[in-house]
Amino acid sequence: MEHSKVFIETFGCTFNQADSQIMAGNLIENDFEITNSIEKADIVIVNTCYVKKPTENKVTNRIQKLKINYPNLKIIVSGCMVEIDPKKLDKIAPDTSWIGPHQLNKTTDVVKATLNNEIARECGFSKNTKVGVAKLRFDDLIHIIQICEGCLGVCSYCCTRFARGTLNSYSIESIKKEAKEALLDGCVEIQLTAQDTATYGYDTGEKLSNLIKEIADLSNNPDITNDFRVRIGMMHPNNIGDDLENLIGAFKLPNIYKFLHIPIQSGSDKVLNDMKRGHTVEEYKKIVNRFKEEIPGITIATDVIVAYPTETEEDFEKTVELLKEIKPSLIHISKYKHREGATSSVLEEIPYNVLKKRSKYLTDVKSEITEEENQELIGSIQKVLVVEKGSKGGFIAKTDSYIPVVVHDVDIGTFVEVKIIEVTSTYLKGLVL
Repeated sequence: MEHSKVFIETFGCTFNQADSQIMAGNLIENDFEITNSIEKADIVIVNTCYVKKPTENKVTNRIQKLKINYPNLKIIVSGCMVEIDPKKLDKIAPDTSWIGPHQLNKTTDVVKATLNNEIARECGFSKNTKVGVAKLRFDDLIHIIQICEGCLGVCSYCCTRFARGTLNSYSIESIKKEAKEALLDGCVEIQLTAQDTATYGYDTGEKLSNLIKEIADLSNNPDITNDFRVRIGMMHPNNIGDDLENLIGAFKLPNIYKFLHIPIQSGSDKVLNDMKRGHTVEEYKKIVNRFKEEIPGITIATDVIVAYPTETEEDFEKTVELLKEIKPSLIHISKYKHREGATSSVLEEIPYNVLKKRSKYLTDVKSEITEEENQELIGSIQKVLVVEKGSKGGFIAKTDSYIPVVVHDVDIGTFVEVKIIEVTSTYLKGLVL
């Protein structure tokens, strides 16, 4: 008898990609087949993201189009939308099954019920572990590990926390075991992900800096012969706390990417306070400057929200000034929009023309900063890890600072030395030596 085929479509962050890999692993263990072709699928799981308004629109449009374009295809919705906006989900897809982010171990049950023309909805919170469970790796060379789920934040604009719940950290021992198995399986990159990696261990007494050191130490295991790199996911500056110097020490280890994703959201203390971020601009700068002092060449990635409801022109200027001062190599810009359940949603949104103008200005500033930062790398020799095929030819490699480099005539999964010959605001071009 032929196995039923499942197509999984994922929106959003690295953490959500890992959730999809867990759902796929659960299904394969129970004799389902994962297909890369929606045309060949008997059922589709849409793993939703709900962090921003444009993503919400993308997700809802996709669900509605699937129902129109594939009337015989059974649809299951999973991910953040299930917990954040069940009313809207029920309105656009009243006859679909759901899998909440904390119920991934029930994926097979929901799929079986749906194939049997039942509506199955597994929602709600639980402390199910996401480490050491069956996963289908979508990239043979990159392994994602969720080190904890949930956060300690009360950010006024955020709805993701309603989907992910309170903090649940997994043990260093279990994470290290999964990383070791992935490396023995030939992986060359481990990505440690969470809603906020800086909160890791707040609930268990363990520390992120110790976790990083334990993963890096796998390079000393005689069974692991492949060189590898580890990427640390986003950190909320408010939760780095007294672990700052230990974290810097961990980031200095040779197989840790020199890549710090630390969102600021605004350069104005007043707006940060309104956002309930829990830190000041000075406290943020202290963390960033310490990393830069100790690790020259580190890539700083940050996030900025444009036109938060209480942001004045003066506040916006402070954000621009801050970015010009700290010169992040990567800046993610979000246009503020109310999110379901977020406390800031009771405020009046800033007029769209103002939002658009500020966003455009900040985008130009971002391009100037990032291109200027990349210009400094022209002529430099970089050891890079080749991680994937490029969408426009060639291959994408990553420097030790996690900056993408387009290279040619290389093998995926290998380390090569390149000379940087050209730069843009988003990537470098390298000549293999």
